[in-house]
Amino acid sequence: MDIRILKYFLAVAREENITRAAESLHIAQPSLSKQMMELEQELGKTLLIRGKRKVTLTEEGILLRKRAEDILALVEKTEREISSDFTDISGEVAIGGGALDTILQAAASLHTKHPQVMFQFYSGDATDIMEQLDHGMLDFATLLPPVDITKYEYLTLPDTSIWGVLMKKDSEFASLDTIKKDDLLQMPLILHRRIGLQQTIADWAGVDLDRLHITATYNVMQGTALPFVQNNLGCLVTARNQLAPELDNSVVFRPLEPELKIRYNLVWKRKNVFSNAAQAFLESVKNGIAASNS
Repeated sequence: MDIRILKYFLAVAREENITRAAESLHIAQPSLSKQMMELEQELGKTLLIRGKRKVTLTEEGILLRKRAEDILALVEKTEREISSDFTDISGEVAIGGGALDTILQAAASLHTKHPQVMFQFYSGDATDIMEQLDHGMLDFATLLPPVDITKYEYLTLPDTSIWGVLMKKDSEFASLDTIKKDDLLQMPLILHRRIGLQQTIADWAGVDLDRLHITATYNVMQGTALPFVQNNLGCLVTARNQLAPELDNSVVFRPLEPELKIRYNLVWKRKNVFSNAAQAFLESVKNGIAASNS
């Protein structure tokens, strides 16, 4: 299996039609069909279900599409890094997770000094972000603790998240100024699916995780969290900075008491070989942290 064949396969997956894929690749349709059959023979799996008008992917084909996208993106990233002039600071820095103030300020500072540096920001849940970090698709990730220090190095950032509960305005708890441990244990809760964060909430409440009344979990909130709360699924435990600055008048946010404040981390793989741009960005972040602490 080579890079060229992976590009061919992704074209077929994208076009859902071998003829259209061949046209986009500027190769003959019979040749592309033969390449796909040889790829299936090489892997010993059926990758494509060939219909009269449409080609669909099997489960193995879906897996290969994801891996092929990762492989090609990594190849392109590596080519750009190797071809860059290491006497100058240029190239791309890929960062996953939240675009925090410290990260954006460090990026802006570096770009001012070295305009040839470009930044790519990726959003997703922690599992997706860590997978991309492991595969070399990302240089860094901004994540809440805990961090697996056997696999990653990290910096603790000044950026913090203050946690509380988003609930309907007519909730029996909405009249409270803050949410205490006993209050939380009475609520139907919507939590992030990351076990480490769930355990953080349980530890704050001083109970085992199974004592929390969890009605739903999520990985990434698409657009807004309001529908989860407005439709009476539960009360959302979240950081205030994950919500819009101005909330809809049908909901309220109440901070936890005692205050639960969690600082973000900038994470990267242990023994990672950075490009000159990524190394310069890390130094820019360190300088920003030092300035905030002075």
